Amino acid sequence: MDIAAHFSEILPFVVALIAAGAVAGLLAGVFGIGGGAILVPVFYQMLGVLGFDDSIRMHLSVGTSLAIIVPTSIRSFRAHYLKGAVDMDLLRSFLIVVPAGVVAASIITAHISGASLRGIFAFVALVVGAKLLFAKSHWKLADDIPGNPVRGIIGFLIGFFSTFMGIGGGVMNNTFMTLFGRPMHQAVATSSGTGVLISIPGVIGYIWAGWGTGGMPPFTIGYVNLLALAILIPVTLVAAPLGVKIAHALTRRQLEVAFGLFMFFVAIRFFVSLL
Repeated sequence: MDIAAHFSEILPFVVALIAAGAVAGLLAGVFGIGGGAILVPVFYQMLGVLGFDDSIRMHLSVGTSLAIIVPTSIRSFRAHYLKGAVDMDLLRSFLIVVPAGVVAASIITAHISGASLRGIFAFVALVVGAKLLFAKSHWKLADDIPGNPVRGIIGFLIGFFSTFMGIGGGVMNNTFMTLFGRPMHQAVATSSGTGVLISIPGVIGYIWAGWGTGGMPPFTIGYVNLLALAILIPVTLVAAPLGVKIAHALTRRQLEVAFGLFMFFVAIRFFVSLL
């Protein structure tokens, strides 16, 4: 009887995770990214439908998203590294400052409300959406990446804001590198290494920040849900190829506009939820 009751409690969560993973995987395939920019808002809405308290939904969405990024970013970085596409000098210069930004954000996360976290996510999503919709591909600030202290400050900020959003820093690092004259392929490859520097300490930080918090779904450690990891990773991998097929039917500019509008939609929904 206890087993049946426990199963009936978990089943709606499992079904909702499969649905969320399918949507996130499809959108990730369409827009060419696999981080929290897609997963966090989908997972957040799913937790709301299931009736979990608003005080934990955003933290749990971000923490679980970072955990999902760990294996994907390591695999992606290894593939790019073997092809010689990663700017290892830049990545080595980020080795301290990016995790430092992650640690700072994790400490703040332990003391801010879900509403504050939604506000930060919405603000960054709005900036990203504006960049995608209005920026021109030929825009450059300089011909090469600046040295320290500017580089160190930017690396810190990439780690800092990525941790609040549950992303691997790809959108931010790509923007940074391309604005300073680096080709997009190198920016994407190097961003995979940035994802490793963000996701691993980020997961540890969110587990620490949420340790002992009540009202969590089953199989949750801190702000990371292990059941979501087990379900979302394979489901997103299955759904993503369908999104890729859709993406290949669109031009690069159409993809940028679509993802920019998606970011605007997410930002507006989160801002409205704060009212």
